[in-house]
Amino acid sequence: MRYTTGIVIVLICLAAFVPLQAQPIDTSSVETIKQLEQEMGDAMIAGDVGKLSQIYADDWATVGSSGEVTTKQTLLTDFKSFHDKLEWFENGPIDVQVFGNVAVACATVKEKRTRDGKDTSGEFVWVDLLEKRAGKWVVVRSAGARKK
Repeated sequence: MRYTTGIVIVLICLAAFVPLQAQPIDTSSVETIKQLEQEMGDAMIAGDVGKLSQIYADDWATVGSSGEVTTKQTLLTDFKSFHDKLEWFENGPIDVQVFGNVAVACATVKEKRTRDGKDTSGEFVWVDLLEKRAGKWVVVRSAGARKK
């Protein structure tokens, strides 16, 4: 399952690099989304559940490598209780492709993190699917995998 998840993430990121001939680049949205991704990590470090609640759509979900579905409520509870604690992170270059009111962002990230008191630090690849709702970009789906 972990291998399959990694392949899917890599394929999505590679697809995002395919240029669209008829679609102009929305540089304003690209920069806004890159900033949002940085703010997400900053909010995780600060344990700012209010900011995370604004960044993630109410119907946000992800599927972990174990097959378990995580919802926005679970994510917020984990950060509020310090079950999940991000100490620092550094994103690699973030690639963003905008398709009208939908966008895909992907990058690598190095991070120091603990979950349930265990060190889960490492380097990962991630992809977020975003949608522009009520004039604001929000994350609606996420996936990630540990790099080997």
